[in-house]
Amino acid sequence: MAVVEDGTLNSAKGAKRPIRLFRNPMAKIASIPMILTAMVVFVGGTVWTIVHSFTGSRLLPKLNWVGFDQYERLWDTPRWLISISNLALYGICSLILTLTIGFILAALLDRKIRFESAFRTIFLYPFALSFVVTGLAWQWILNPDFGLQSLVQGWGWESFQFDPLNNPDIVMFGLLIAGIWQGSGLIMCIMLAGLRGIDEDIWKAARVDGIGTVKTYVRIIIPMMRPVFITSLVLIASGIIKLYDLVVAQTNGGPGISSEVPAKYVINYMFQAQNLGQGFAASTMMLCSVIIILIPWAYLEFGGRKNA
Repeated sequence: MAVVEDGTLNSAKGAKRPIRLFRNPMAKIASIPMILTAMVVFVGGTVWTIVHSFTGSRLLPKLNWVGFDQYERLWDTPRWLISISNLALYGICSLILTLTIGFILAALLDRKIRFESAFRTIFLYPFALSFVVTGLAWQWILNPDFGLQSLVQGWGWESFQFDPLNNPDIVMFGLLIAGIWQGSGLIMCIMLAGLRGIDEDIWKAARVDGIGTVKTYVRIIIPMMRPVFITSLVLIASGIIKLYDLVVAQTNGGPGISSEVPAKYVINYMFQAQNLGQGFAASTMMLCSVIIILIPWAYLEFGGRKNA
C-alpha cells in the first residue's frame, strides 16, 4: 500500500512540473520578440564583429582572412596602449571616488537635514545633462583664460595654476572631475534609497550598545547594502567602458593623443580611418576586458552562493 501511495505521490509531483513550466504562458510568449531581438542584434552582432576582426576589411567588410594581423598591429600601436592606460586610470579613480562621494552625500542626507529635497535636486541635476554638455561646460570652467584659474588669479593669488586640459600629464584628471561631477548624484540617490531601507531599530540597537556612527556604517550598514553597492558598481563600470562623448567634447583626445580612450579609438578607425578590421579588433579587445571582469564576478555572486 505504501508503494502505491508513494507512486501516487510521485506521479502527482511529476504532474505539477509541467504546470509550473507553463505558468504565465502569455508573459513568456510576449517576451519572445525581445529574446529574438537580443539574440539576433546583440549576440549576432558580436559574433559578426569578432569574425571580421580577423579580416583585412577596410571601407567595407570583406572575408579576406589575415589571421591575428589586426591584433598584432593593435598592440603595436602607441595610441591604443595610451588609450588602455588612460581608461584604467580613469576607471579606477572613477569607481573609488564616485562610490565614496555618492555614499558620503547619501549618508549626510540620510541624517534628515533641513532642505533635503533641495540638496537632493542640486546633487542629482548634473546627471540630467548629457556628457557632451558636461564636457563643454567643464571645458569652459577649466579654461585658463576665463575659467577657474583666471578667477582665482583675479582674487589676488597670481601664482595659482590649474590648467589640466592642456597638460598631457594630468589631462585625465580634468576628465575625471567632469565625470564624477555628473555621476556622483545618481549614485547618491541609489545609496540614499538603500539607506532609507535600513530598519531604524538597527540604529537604535547600535546606540544602545555604544557603537559610534562611523563604526555602525562600516561594520553593519555597508555590509547590509551589498546589493546596492553592486548595482552602483555595474552602473559606474558601464559608463567607464563606453567613455567617449565626454572626451570628444572636452579634449577630443588631446593634447596630442594624451587623453585617448578605447571607444574613441574604435570610432576613429571605423569611420574616419576607414579601417573596419582594426576597429573590429579593438572593439573585440574591449569585449574581452569586460568578460575577464564579468566572469569572476558572476562566479562569486552566483556560483559561490549556490555552493554555499
